[in-house]
Amino acid sequence: MAEVKLEEMNHMQFDVLREIGNIGAGNATTALSQMLSSKIDMKVPKIDLLEFKELGELIGGAENIVVGILLTLQDDIDGMMMFLVEKKAAKSMVKLLMGGFCSGSEDDDDFSEMELSAMQEIGNIIAGAYLSSLSALTNMKITSSVPYMAIDMAGAILSVPAIEFGKISDKALLIETEFGDVGEEVNGYFILIPTLESYGQILTSLGL
Repeated sequence: MAEVKLEEMNHMQFDVLREIGNIGAGNATTALSQMLSSKIDMKVPKIDLLEFKELGELIGGAENIVVGILLTLQDDIDGMMMFLVEKKAAKSMVKLLMGGFCSGSEDDDDFSEMELSAMQEIGNIIAGAYLSSLSALTNMKITSSVPYMAIDMAGAILSVPAIEFGKISDKALLIETEFGDVGEEVNGYFILIPTLESYGQILTSLGL
């Protein structure tokens, strides 16, 4: 199995992780498009390997309010995956899913129970599609937990994986994706945090 040191990852290894990110994000966009019955375009994702402390600034700052979907991963890949989207953008996706119906204005602080349920389902579909493509690419079995959804400041949500995995690794793979045609441009952020051993298993499964 490939031994991975994130700070010493070579170009070929990073390019493979980048391609996994591209394919996963594309698969998730297709699933979102089908779910919302709306054509959704995706710009080429920006992908980087970043320290936890850098993630918050890229998502609008640590105090920016976001909706986060968090899953833990088991079986052939251990770790955690998150999907984050700004609250206003989440409202837009929910409104589209609910046929234009959305309680209150998009600037309301609170989601109704129905909106929360709809957002949870959107998160389930997006995360599931991403993991499905990762599993198919690597021919590895990936089991995820029931997704947990939180609406909070980006810094608070990102502190969960930082505490959980900070002892193993201080870096995460960030895939920033811009979706079009959901009422506005929406930036979605996939954060993949495998253990170092799982990084090695992914690369080995792809012949590296």
